[in-house]
Amino acid sequence: MSENEMIQNAAVIEDTYEDEQIQVLKGLDAVRKRPGMYIGTTGPRGLHHLVYEIVDNSIDEAMAGRCDTIDVILHEDGSVTVRDNGRGIPSGFNVEENRPTLEVVFMILHAGGKFGGGGYKISGGLHGVGASVVNALSEWMEVENCHDGKAYTLRMEKGEITGAFTCTGDSGGRHGLTVRFKPDPEIFRETTEFEYDTLLKRLREQAFLNAGVRITITDERPINDTVDEETGIAYHRADDLCYEGGIRSFVTHLNATKNPLHEEVIYMKAEKGDITAEVAMQYTDAYNENIVTFANNMSTIDGGTHEVGFKTALTKVLNAYGKKVGVLKDNDKFSGEDAREGLCAVVSVKLPDAQFESQTKAKLGNSEIRTIVDNIVSEKLAEYLEEHPAVGKTIVEKTIDALRAREAARKAREASRRKSVLEGSSLPDKLADCNEKNVELTELYLVEGDSAGGSAKDGRNSQFQAILPLRGKILNVEKARLDRVYSCTQIVPIVQVLGCGIGEDFDLSKLRYGKVIIMSDADVDGEHIQILLLTFFFRHMRKLIDEGHVYLAMPPLYKVYKRGAKKEIYAFSDAERDAAIAELGGVNVEAERYKGLGEMNPEQLWETTMDPETRTLKRVTIEDAAACDEIFSLLMGDKVEPRREFIEKNARYAEYLDV
Repeated sequence: MSENEMIQNAAVIEDTYEDEQIQVLKGLDAVRKRPGMYIGTTGPRGLHHLVYEIVDNSIDEAMAGRCDTIDVILHEDGSVTVRDNGRGIPSGFNVEENRPTLEVVFMILHAGGKFGGGGYKISGGLHGVGASVVNALSEWMEVENCHDGKAYTLRMEKGEITGAFTCTGDSGGRHGLTVRFKPDPEIFRETTEFEYDTLLKRLREQAFLNAGVRITITDERPINDTVDEETGIAYHRADDLCYEGGIRSFVTHLNATKNPLHEEVIYMKAEKGDITAEVAMQYTDAYNENIVTFANNMSTIDGGTHEVGFKTALTKVLNAYGKKVGVLKDNDKFSGEDAREGLCAVVSVKLPDAQFESQTKAKLGNSEIRTIVDNIVSEKLAEYLEEHPAVGKTIVEKTIDALRAREAARKAREASRRKSVLEGSSLPDKLADCNEKNVELTELYLVEGDSAGGSAKDGRNSQFQAILPLRGKILNVEKARLDRVYSCTQIVPIVQVLGCGIGEDFDLSKLRYGKVIIMSDADVDGEHIQILLLTFFFRHMRKLIDEGHVYLAMPPLYKVYKRGAKKEIYAFSDAERDAAIAELGGVNVEAERYKGLGEMNPEQLWETTMDPETRTLKRVTIEDAAACDEIFSLLMGDKVEPRREFIEKNARYAEYLDV
């Protein structure tokens, strides 16, 4: 289309823009029309968010001291029930809307008890959006409300009332709210099936953050359609979550796969007016820190003022204590990284009028919180170290080791720079670079082995694809400090080629390739190489993952072909292999199992794994940093028993490979 034609068409469009084309979406129509604006996505994450929103309302009741039990039930028909023993919703009529209050809560956006009317001093959730949004995105929703001795019901379908607000009589002593809903498949087209483990993790987190509140989750759906032969009852899962230790128990849980350096979890708490701040912390022999923060039970993954206050005070206290006990001499000084090496900490604050720096509530902005957290850590941690000198000695010894390792890493880094190993114009001889200069268009393949690397170099599109063959397995950085990382002969070429540095020198703006693609054999050794590289990126170049630059290539497992025929089908699973065999007729059909990337010639490697038109890539993402930290520690750490338990629990999900 020519530029003139485009202008003419634009004029036609403008001429037809009349008053009657202005649409007004009434009620909950706006939510159904644009669900992503309210829950972020209609994929699995958004689906589970529906449950979180209803549970968060019950948690608000718990924070108000009116609820101590919350039940979540996954039903066989795909619906879910959330039930609490709180106060329930006021059962009268809302004067402003001239309709029952129960209808107002579930039918009108921005309606609820969290806007300064005194119903809740502290709350999380979407501030009155949550319940009505869940209703709008459900195929149907049923509500039973027990308040002041009476029971009331309400039913809605796709955001419209189909069962009017009704008093069903005496509540029989029950109180609280029961909400059952079924997600609408017209909205959640990818899936409407809830993942038990996803919900369990979030509910366990809430139980940790609200000491003494009991949260149960029951899955009434059969597991793999398995039925007990004796009873005829389908198997299902259930968990009862209640932690009197609160965030202390949370730290113990997070450190389950690590080796704590002191048995007791250090706990600090302070209250100022309506604000409560809690900190729980414990050091381990790991080399990485794991600090998770919350505000009003909402995970603040980007930190904020409460995290800054904690980190500042921790470094200050350990420097003062190190000077006092004589481990710091003259001008020695712990850095923040030194003070936090091996630390696991949970920081939780609860406050009215929480100010978040984005709609996702990922970062807390209240300035007064920094001072409150700083003060309690400065005062109470110093007291604890004085009263527990053995623990204090253990912590400062760990910290002084970190300081020495940091100095060793600095010297190794400077030596590497002088040799132009980590930066400069020289690049590894094994790198086959690409011609494209626009970083956003370039790809770097990290390829397992010289043989596969040779095929990849011959089969690639050299305009935008670069190849770096890797020899052997890289260092397990989970068990190594930074000074060893700088001297690892397998890691140095990766750092050099990417160009953005590591650790405190990391600068994403210097990244030389838009996509970093790990390409390894489809076997156990290949998967081990993947996890070693992902551990390295997660621990030392995490922004590469955060910003969506890291991918996994998906090479085929089989080549299926019929003798005497030209057609070949590549299969990426046993199921695809069987389907390909059936498609080719089953007679004189061979299914060749690839033992490694090096067995494929350059043309095959390009067609199956590298051609943007036909390949499959998996982008590596981090939805939960704490969960990732736990998994990496479990899989790559020293503790054997937790790793064995994880493998036994998840073995049924694995695909068995012919290796």
